[in-house]
Amino acid sequence: MHRHVEQDPWDVVPPGSDEDLARRLAMASPSDTARGMFLRTTLEAVRCLGDEEAVRDCQRASGEDKLVDFFAYPVSASLRMMFIAARMLEQRCGGIDEALRALGYRAADGFLCSAAGMALQLLANGDVKKLVDNLPATYRASVSFGSRSIVWTGPTRGRLIMRREFMPYPFLEGVLMGVLDKASARDAQVRGHQLSTLESEYEVSWQT
Repeated sequence: MHRHVEQDPWDVVPPGSDEDLARRLAMASPSDTARGMFLRTTLEAVRCLGDEEAVRDCQRASGEDKLVDFFAYPVSASLRMMFIAARMLEQRCGGIDEALRALGYRAADGFLCSAAGMALQLLANGDVKKLVDNLPATYRASVSFGSRSIVWTGPTRGRLIMRREFMPYPFLEGVLMGVLDKASARDAQVRGHQLSTLESEYEVSWQT
């Protein structure tokens, strides 16, 4: 039995490409926002290059002069910054997908250090499954857009479904891997699939 997936009018394009960014920006509205911590962690990743001009270029791309972790910024600002940062990190990381994953991994640390992330860890109390199970609702406190749900396919295996999610799937693979690593999940694996521009799925698993 095949599951129907609602597609947008375009075919899926490579993540990190100019067309990918243009499509995501075209679908964003002023009410679609993300917390400043995601922009700040992107700048920190670029700063590791040791090039302050690159950092300034990224911040200019976002159109935001000052970033505060708990403030809500247009998702378009986060997307512009992320895409230019990924291109700056592409050579160092070994490709645009790996650069996006690295940015996502770093963003996970910022998310887990936020009030919502700390509440998530407290609620999970070291239980990896409980942490992943509560991740969709907790992540919603950091962004104004989208819906996320998880279907468990085993005791330590599940499929996370994201709809109207503006971040490209390699970035979210990095976020999920960062969360699992922080939870000390053993032999954690995350594999994402972009189903349409704003819809993706992630197979998540670990060992007990």
